[in-house]
Amino acid sequence: MSPTSPMPPQTSFLSYVTPSPTSPWGTYLSQVDRVVPYLGELGRWAETLKRPKRALIVDVPMEMDDGSVRHFEGYRVQHNLSRGPGKGGVRYHPDVTLEEVMALSAWMTVKCAAVNLPYGGAKGGIRVDPKLLSLKELEKMTRRYTSEIGIIIGPQRDIPAPDVNTNGQIMAWMMDTYSMNTGATATGVVTGKPIHLGGSLGRVKATGRGVFVTGREAARRLGMSLDGARVAVQGFGNVGSSAAELFAQAGAKIVAVQDHTGTIVNTGGLDLSELMPLLRREGGIGTFAGCEKAADEDFWDVDCDILIPAALEGVITAARAHRIKAKLVLEGANGPTVPEADDILHDRGVLIVPDVICNAGGVTVSYFEWVQDFSSFFWTEDEINVRLDKIMVDALRKIWDTADRHKTTLRTATFAVACERILIAREERGLYP
Repeated sequence: MSPTSPMPPQTSFLSYVTPSPTSPWGTYLSQVDRVVPYLGELGRWAETLKRPKRALIVDVPMEMDDGSVRHFEGYRVQHNLSRGPGKGGVRYHPDVTLEEVMALSAWMTVKCAAVNLPYGGAKGGIRVDPKLLSLKELEKMTRRYTSEIGIIIGPQRDIPAPDVNTNGQIMAWMMDTYSMNTGATATGVVTGKPIHLGGSLGRVKATGRGVFVTGREAARRLGMSLDGARVAVQGFGNVGSSAAELFAQAGAKIVAVQDHTGTIVNTGGLDLSELMPLLRREGGIGTFAGCEKAADEDFWDVDCDILIPAALEGVITAARAHRIKAKLVLEGANGPTVPEADDILHDRGVLIVPDVICNAGGVTVSYFEWVQDFSSFFWTEDEINVRLDKIMVDALRKIWDTADRHKTTLRTATFAVACERILIAREERGLYP
């Protein structure tokens, strides 16, 4: 082939993914395209950001309690490892797809770099509704999945953590399975573990705390007092409920909450001292008495100052963006706002603190847990919260300075800061061979 001959078309597993502009991977690619003009000479490496390093699709066969055999499809994607081992959660959900996991792993790459953690991005999942499994079946599935992805995970290679529908118990099973297969206890292979198995204090509420800390700093920039501010929360798991509690402690009123069991509204403020016990007892907020019940779609019309989408990706569509009344949106979930909605909210003067910085508290305390496991020396919860708050505030300050300098949104500024760090690492490491 002569030097001027066109290169033949290249194929990869990306050819199996056909993203739309509003799909998770399509949203991520749009975000990368928007940041390229701010990367200068590093822009020649930008294609690196659009190609996951490795994607593993695994079959997870399992004998059910009734004796039948079922097969589930699992994934583990490592998007970029230039800055360190992969880091990212594992979700169990009936809508999990390869494309979704690819996008989530890419956002983890950006998120870790945005707060300057020595990690790359990864993500995993199984397409399953865990609510339909017994505890025994859930354990079987987790252990088989861990064995299947065991060829690419490890304390210095890729460290899973909890995500949607996974928790400390599932991380304990993953850690034990990996340890049994390698012949030595490896507490550092996962984070988000139970405390007595090497877990970290403060980890469960860390993501919600990060949402609060970045929201507090953003509110100061806007001249908004949290005392009396009206907050609406979509998704009331660990992230949404923890953030809501911290905002309430700061004097804010939680005026609306939505989860998989329904939408509740109280313009005077929901009583969290009654709502939280009900959430722990019933696993949802739909039966709460001290409120009005609303249709789920009406949540986006609630009159509020701060909106926290803390459920799944893609919920803030263009149509909903026109209806949102909040002045500040804090993305507790990954990828909740599609690009067109991003533009609409920006044009309307709504400030968005993007997911890749707003919800980075979880991975930051996961990093603390990983460090503590290696040293076998554990910190107090006060120490962890002080370190977390400083990292989040410092990271947001640098991002805000970048946004002011380039006159761009916080999302593009976050990507600019993070992608510069990722691509500098890529350039300095060079290509092998």
